[in-house]
Amino acid sequence: MKRQPDNRPRLLAIGGAHIDRRGQVTGDYVPAASNPGSMIEDVGGVVFNALRTAVRRGVSGAIVSLRGGDGAGEQIARTIAENGIEDLSATFIDRSSASYTALIDRHGELIAGFADMGLYDQFPRQLRRAALRQAMAEADAVLCDANLPAAALEAIGKHSAGPVYAIGISPAKVVRLAGMLDRVTCLFMNRKEAATLIGQNGSQRPGELIEQLRATGLRGAVVTDGSGPVIYFDESGAGRIKPPAPRHVSDVTGAGDALAGATVAARMNGRPLGDALRDGLAAAMLALESPQAVPPFTKRIFDDALRLVPQPTSLPDKEPS
Repeated sequence: MKRQPDNRPRLLAIGGAHIDRRGQVTGDYVPAASNPGSMIEDVGGVVFNALRTAVRRGVSGAIVSLRGGDGAGEQIARTIAENGIEDLSATFIDRSSASYTALIDRHGELIAGFADMGLYDQFPRQLRRAALRQAMAEADAVLCDANLPAAALEAIGKHSAGPVYAIGISPAKVVRLAGMLDRVTCLFMNRKEAATLIGQNGSQRPGELIEQLRATGLRGAVVTDGSGPVIYFDESGAGRIKPPAPRHVSDVTGAGDALAGATVAARMNGRPLGDALRDGLAAAMLALESPQAVPPFTKRIFDDALRLVPQPTSLPDKEPS
């Protein structure tokens, strides 16, 4: 596999890099009424957020995304460059860039989100380009998300030579991964997304859930459950970790992205999944505590957060009969 001059493993992210707007209500939210609050706008996207965290945790990054020929597209390109990430994206000069707008309450919880992401329907055509297929084949790992059309996800599974990591996004979108689950090294999702994937109601005990997820062809997964234990499995075994309680919550946006990015970076640097997931949970806690979706952190700040994350405990792949 190709390495950067500093010998860091190379992670290729394929998916959204777009404008994120987060409006936070300052008082109690009142439906169907004008609510006072504040708006933050920056460049985000699940894959891009996760990639930035991964780069901060020791990998080199490249991204394949799509953007419009507008001011937002220029802002996205600048942000990618400022983060030291190679930009393999395409620009559609006659289209507007994608965006996501979230309304959150004063406690940082999501009230509603609005996704204007029709541009990403062009991904399957873009992934036919020989240069992008070569990039997938040469990357040490590929990270994608279920915002992409199913045809694009299947192309990623077909042309990627190394491990493929994926993020479920939502119960409605996680099913787009169905055609390439046997190529997914680890799928990051929550309990509702996992239940949709296996066609169940989400009330399974951990061993049952792991057994049913394995039956879909998945080789590994990380399943979050709010403040409850995070369940994980891969080919070497299964376990769970109780997430640390954040010292305060500023904004829930980006916590799952941070978890995926830091976990993938640790896995690419040779650590087992349970140990790598501790990094992911530390990064997620820092994201919850920050108004930024991808908060900056020093090694000391990260290590302080990591000390709050418990060690994993083992789980059986099946519940005892």
